[in-house]
Amino acid sequence: MNAQRSGDGPRRPSTNRPPSVSPARTVAFDVLEAVRLDEAFANLLLPARIRRARLSTADAALATELTYGTLRRLGYYDHVIEIAAGRSADAIDPAVLDVLRLGVHQLLATRVPTHAAVNEQVDLVRRIAPKASGFVNAVLRTVSRTDAEAWRELVAEGASSDDERLARLESHPMWVVRALRAALAREGRADELEALLQADNSSPRVNLAVLPGIGDGVDELAGIEGFAPDRYSPIGGTAEHPIAVVEAAGGRIRVQDEGSQLAALALSRATPVRPGERWLDLCSGPGGKTAVLAAEALAGGALLAANEVVPVRADLVRSAIAGVPLEVDVQVGDGRALDAAAFGALDGFDRILLDAPCTGLGALRRRPEARWRKRPEDVAELTLLQGELLDSAFAALAPGGILAYVTCSPHTAETHGSLGAALARWGSDAERLDTAAVVQSVSRHPLDLGPDAATVQLWPHRHGTDAMFIALVRRVAASGAPAAGDATAR
Repeated sequence: MNAQRSGDGPRRPSTNRPPSVSPARTVAFDVLEAVRLDEAFANLLLPARIRRARLSTADAALATELTYGTLRRLGYYDHVIEIAAGRSADAIDPAVLDVLRLGVHQLLATRVPTHAAVNEQVDLVRRIAPKASGFVNAVLRTVSRTDAEAWRELVAEGASSDDERLARLESHPMWVVRALRAALAREGRADELEALLQADNSSPRVNLAVLPGIGDGVDELAGIEGFAPDRYSPIGGTAEHPIAVVEAAGGRIRVQDEGSQLAALALSRATPVRPGERWLDLCSGPGGKTAVLAAEALAGGALLAANEVVPVRADLVRSAIAGVPLEVDVQVGDGRALDAAAFGALDGFDRILLDAPCTGLGALRRRPEARWRKRPEDVAELTLLQGELLDSAFAALAPGGILAYVTCSPHTAETHGSLGAALARWGSDAERLDTAAVVQSVSRHPLDLGPDAATVQLWPHRHGTDAMFIALVRRVAASGAPAAGDATAR
């Protein structure tokens, strides 16, 4: 998304709009503007704007649908707008373009009546760029005269390859489409690409994690209205009113993706826990996996520490673990310069979780704006960082200690590439564990996984989770040195 484009009229402040513009559309537009101008995260900003505007339940639902639906389909809508307007999206004032995107989403993907979708957007643009109101009215009227399926055919006509066709229709940058195709092809399943892209554009369920051993565990949800246990995670489930459940739980229940839960449990349950083990969550912010590890450490008699490079995110970690009666040493520092002794782990850690910084291509359902912000050149910088963090984590392992390398990205450079390069550097000091067997042993039901037993790749379209990558590696113990458990999955 470009922050600046040529104008269709002077901008005016987007505040103090008259009541003729519905509050849900006002909130949606304000969030889109903040995402574009300030690189805000919609999942963090939207709830705050909804509360501030005191939206009704119905208006909050509409604002959520308009915001996330528009961000997910933004690239596709730009193609529709270009055809209807007869000009490049880059030639349209950015704020006017946001108004048009919201209007096109209502016309092509919701049950909002045509007159409401058009008139409300025209009223909105009159407040921010009055001279563009006729243009917005004309473009949206043009869009409304062609049905959604016909628009898909028109947008697809300009594609020169299947990847470009999918990029246009499923609203992903071309480089992301190619990266996801390569990741699926590694499993021999490139034919699932379209299903994956469509899953990225669907609204994910709000998934809950019940911290194990705290209260009644997942059984605590059994009496809650609309409760359904997760298919895979033994500590997860969904409820009809999830936020209310979280607010009433005193920190014992959290919103957390099922794949994220499995990643944390893969480390804590890879081998039986010996009392007194020392664990570390190396890149711990915002603390979801830290909370699961804290509960697991409490149950097994282990000690847990957490490291986070950003102070604000370290505060989020402290907040996340507040519901667990375990003292966790949370420190702020660069994980690449990790000093195990500073955490009291003089002989190293028995288990380390490295949830590495990555492109986030595995969580596009939840963070749709990420697909428009990341660039191919970001991958090289991130894989360098991942390699440095992997080396730091491995060096901090005690003999026999286990490292869980996790990314919320299926990009092969960030998964097998970063891990493979690290394993080559570590040589015979590292042993790859059967990660698939561990995750299968944790899961409620068998998972349909790829052919590589040493790693696990979860997928939105296949498992209903974020596309989490999980790999377990053990530091080979020197002759006669004690190991952290054994190689048998619990």
